[in-house]
Amino acid sequence: MTLDKINTVYFLGIGGIGMSALARFFLNEGKQVYGYDLNATDITSQLTDAGAHIIFEEDVVQIPKDVDIVIYTPAVPKEHAAYQYFVAHKIPILKRSEILGMICREHPTIAIAGTHGKTTTTAMITQMLASSKRCAISDMRHEICDIQCSQISNLKSHIYYVPTVLSFIGGIAKNFNSNFVCEENFDTVIVEADEFDRSFLTLHPQVAVITSIDADHLDVYGSKKHLTESFQLFVSQIQPNGVLIIYDEIVDKIAHPHKITYGFSDRADYQISNVQYFPTKTTFDLNINGLKNQKIVTINIPGKHNVLNAVAALTACMEFLSWKNESKVDVRLLQPSLSKFSGVKRRFDIRMQRDDFVYIDDYAHHPEEIKAFLEAVKKCYPAKKLTGIFQPHLYSRTRDFANEFAEALEVLDEIILLDIYPAREQPIEGITSAYLLSLIKNKNKKLVTKDELLTCLQQNKPEVLLTMGAGDIDKLVSVLESI
Repeated sequence: MTLDKINTVYFLGIGGIGMSALARFFLNEGKQVYGYDLNATDITSQLTDAGAHIIFEEDVVQIPKDVDIVIYTPAVPKEHAAYQYFVAHKIPILKRSEILGMICREHPTIAIAGTHGKTTTTAMITQMLASSKRCAISDMRHEICDIQCSQISNLKSHIYYVPTVLSFIGGIAKNFNSNFVCEENFDTVIVEADEFDRSFLTLHPQVAVITSIDADHLDVYGSKKHLTESFQLFVSQIQPNGVLIIYDEIVDKIAHPHKITYGFSDRADYQISNVQYFPTKTTFDLNINGLKNQKIVTINIPGKHNVLNAVAALTACMEFLSWKNESKVDVRLLQPSLSKFSGVKRRFDIRMQRDDFVYIDDYAHHPEEIKAFLEAVKKCYPAKKLTGIFQPHLYSRTRDFANEFAEALEVLDEIILLDIYPAREQPIEGITSAYLLSLIKNKNKKLVTKDELLTCLQQNKPEVLLTMGAGDIDKLVSVLESI
């Protein structure tokens, strides 16, 4: 089946961040979109306003008779009545990743993979490429006067053509207030390449980015070795004239004939140095290909991990634009739009900032993500007491990384754990938040229910409050803003 033959689409789990972006794509294409989700959310409300028909109960009577294709997420069990209905009626059922593969097959693609950092990096690339359809560097002199660069020839005559983009982002990019960006007559796809369930193996990008390869999704892969092998398979699918952008600390783990590295070491092609953290911005020097013409780059989000994300995004854009224009593109074309990047919801998402109270929400659900997040918070608020609320996500992940979670969390001044969010999993004997709490050496720790949380915080007014997790902890954000 090809995309042009699809008229009516049904989504099982339409409210998920990845599924909803695909639903927006089909709505944008003028297709009929139907779907099911367990709960109504802001995302499902927005989809309904855009024309989608969504139900929240297992009622096959409400399924239209002319469905051409079903797109499902593993979050919805195969025992679900609607899933069984589609199987019985022999309607094609595809994973989200298979549809993304079909879309990307028709256009040059930038695919961003990695166990951490891919959402922010995808959003940054989208911000830079969607900010302008074409730019003349000579017209941008007034915007870049504070950037120290070497002389570039032909500034007055060289016009760079920037592609029009279709972008699928694994979070809500604040600049677009959406996880989906579609410019008219798009000719390039930007896609977050998810390693879960080997989903990214449907993609064949022109430019691939790998931000990190840490052990995760061991319920799928069994071992980090098998996870790394899957990343290698992903890289093997890069177009013959394409390029791999990879963090230099993991470059030796992945083979590819055309690798470009970024990082802090001397061997990195895009070398970062002199990082400086300020209350409202982060600046750093960027030395490209060892040339002695460092650029000063500014981003408006904190953290060493976001510096790396920014350079991964800059590198991907520069390499893609150089390929598109058949000539090297200067970083000054991209810096103004990168400096306007305002972040992604639930990624170092500052919800409240007063003299007496700061509240930041983050999606961190892996020990390495928690470490990076807390390191960034400590740099921003070195003299304040940090209170962190963590909702573990998945029994298997909690089991596999219990000691690492404990170590990452115990740097907090006060630790509050919520019960494990099960998502798609059944409980595992002995794996509970109480077990995780017992491993944390910091004595300032407690386990509370969501119903007890607000009272607990009101009794112990935090200076800096942090919420972390990939479950339903985000539903508490509006409540916690009021303490």
